Amino acid sequence: MTSILTNIAANSALQTLSSINKSLENTQDMVSSGYKVGKASDNVAYWSISTTMNSDNKALNAASDALGVGAAKVDTAYAAMSSAIDVVNEIKAKLVTASETSTDKAQIQLEIGKLQEQLGSIAQGASFSGENWMVASADTTATVVDGFVRTKDATTNVASVKVTTASYDLTAADTLMFTSVDATTGIGAGGILGDVSTIDVTSTTDMSGFIDTVETALAKMTTSGAALGALTTRIDLQTDYADKLSNAIDEGVSRLVDADMEEESAKLSALQTQQQLAVQSLSIANSSSQSILKLFQ
Repeated sequence: MTSILTNIAANSALQTLSSINKSLENTQDMVSSGYKVGKASDNVAYWSISTTMNSDNKALNAASDALGVGAAKVDTAYAAMSSAIDVVNEIKAKLVTASETSTDKAQIQLEIGKLQEQLGSIAQGASFSGENWMVASADTTATVVDGFVRTKDATTNVASVKVTTASYDLTAADTLMFTSVDATTGIGAGGILGDVSTIDVTSTTDMSGFIDTVETALAKMTTSGAALGALTTRIDLQTDYADKLSNAIDEGVSRLVDADMEEESAKLSALQTQQQLAVQSLSIANSSSQSILKLFQ
C-alpha cells in the first residue's frame, strides 16, 4: 500500500541520514580538536582522570621550576664556600710565613686582615632570592621544593627538602660560615670562620695555635662543601625525575583522550560517502510518491 500521508521509506532514509550526520559531526570535531574525549559527555571516566592528571602535571611543572630556584640557592652557597676555602688557604700560607721569626708580622697581619674582610664580603654576597645560607642564625631553616604528590586517598602533598643552614648535612654542628658580619669592619663572627676572623699574628710568636684554628675551619668547610654538593646532586636527580614523570603523565593522558588521527581520517571519508548515499536514498524515497500522480491521469 502506498500512502500520500506517510512515506515510510523517506522516514527511514531520513533517520539514517540524521544518524550519519551526527556521527560525521562527532568525527569532524575529533579531527579539528585532536581529542576523542574533549568534554565530560564524551567519556565521564576518562575526562575526569585526564582533568585531574593535567592539573597535577601543572603543579609538578611548578615544582620543577621551584627546583631550579632551589638549585640556584645551593649553587650560590657552594660558590661562596669554595671561594672562602681558597681565601682560608691563603691565610694558612700567611701564617706559615709568619712562623719565620725574621718576617715583618705587621705587614703579614695587614694582608691577613684584608683576607678576613674578603671572607666577610664573600659571606654577605652569597644571597639568592633574599636567602643567604652563609650568614644566618644557627636555627635558620631553608626549604627547597622538590615534588608534588597525589596519594591514594586523593590528598595532595608538596614534597620538599628542609635544610638547616647551620648544618647542611643535617648531622654536623657548626657548619655555617658566619652567624653575623660587622657592617662597619666587614669582619664576620661566629660559625666556621669566627675564630679565623680573630687571628692576629702580631699578638704572638707561636703560630701553631692559629694554624690549628685554620685547619679546623678548613675541615668544617670541606664537610659543608661536600654536603652542598650532595644536595646539588639530589636536586639534579629530582629535576630529571620530575621531567620524566611529567612526560609519562602527558603520554598517559594522551592515550585516554587524544584522537587517533589515522583512524578518524578513514572514518571521516567513510561517513562522507555514507552521507552522500543517504541523501541519494532520501531523494529516491521522496520521488516515489510522485508516481501516484500517474494513477490519476
